[in-house]
Amino acid sequence: MAAPRRGKPPQHFADLAPDQRGPAVAALGEKAFRAKQLATHYYTHLTSDPAEMTDLPQAGREELVGSLFPPLLRSIRTLEADGGTTVKTLWRLYDDVKVESVLMRYPGRSTLCVSSQAGCGMACPFCATGQQGLTRNLSTAEIVEQVRLATRALARGEIAGGPGRLTNLVFMGMGEPLANYRVVVDAVRRFVAPAPDGFGMSARNVTVSTVGLVPAIDKLAKEGIPVTLALSLHAPDDDLRSELVPINTRWTVDEALDAARRYFEATGRRVSIEYALIKDMNDHAWRADLLGEKLTARGKGWVHVNPIPLNPTPGSIWTASERHVEAEFVARLRAHGIPTTVRDTRGSDIDGACGQLAAEEAS
Repeated sequence: MAAPRRGKPPQHFADLAPDQRGPAVAALGEKAFRAKQLATHYYTHLTSDPAEMTDLPQAGREELVGSLFPPLLRSIRTLEADGGTTVKTLWRLYDDVKVESVLMRYPGRSTLCVSSQAGCGMACPFCATGQQGLTRNLSTAEIVEQVRLATRALARGEIAGGPGRLTNLVFMGMGEPLANYRVVVDAVRRFVAPAPDGFGMSARNVTVSTVGLVPAIDKLAKEGIPVTLALSLHAPDDDLRSELVPINTRWTVDEALDAARRYFEATGRRVSIEYALIKDMNDHAWRADLLGEKLTARGKGWVHVNPIPLNPTPGSIWTASERHVEAEFVARLRAHGIPTTVRDTRGSDIDGACGQLAAEEAS
């Protein structure tokens, strides 16, 4: 069997910024104004099917659309949970690389968890994706396509609950988003650009997570896109965090928290602290107190903590904290005046932790 191809995915319409689309269409021998028609079909009607683009001249339509909308993602496995309101999809990319996305529908809102890399280079030992290592970065279009396909599935009533719309996006799938910085920011610009230049989502409903790449956090603060920043902390002390999140040896807990505080000051957007609760590892009451002290030392009203019951991977030594320990951890944080909400863990019965399906497929 031939080895999978690695390299740059074929350029797609979603890779192009609005000012690049007209020249790209003209380079294919069509009038530049066709670019707006294509954008309307893709970002508003959520289609890349030339048969549905009846306002384009039939002569040359297939060639134009085929050139600008090469197939990038193909669904190879789908699992459902929660009565069909949680749908996890394993995608095969053009080079046989596999990534996952998870669509979660709640009363009044729908959230898509997207991947930004195939695998991850951060090597966090309790994370299914981190155990795989990094295969490659995704392209802007590979990220945007995850969103378009989920948005289309909701709009067409293919998800339990009838027709709906995608309201929230979280970069909490496979990969470290800020390690694929420019692509992720370009994808976010497609999400928030008004139709037909993009999907017209609110930047406030887009969350970008990071394990704490401090220079990239500061760079993101200057982009002028007030997305929510989520800092995956997982421990308030450097000794343990360096074990759980190896990048901590480069940027410490305090440096990461200082950068998160600067992000709040620059954008006015409250930062989320993500904290996977791991039994007998990081769930001690004194660690909750230490975290509360470090956060309150940096002011009030700037942060929210999301403790997350660990979704263990098969064969892992790591497991979720016991409920009474989780409750004590939350109580300690709240006693420090820190708004704290335990994250709803959807899809635990369908290998909900990102990376598990891809790992199974590869084994």
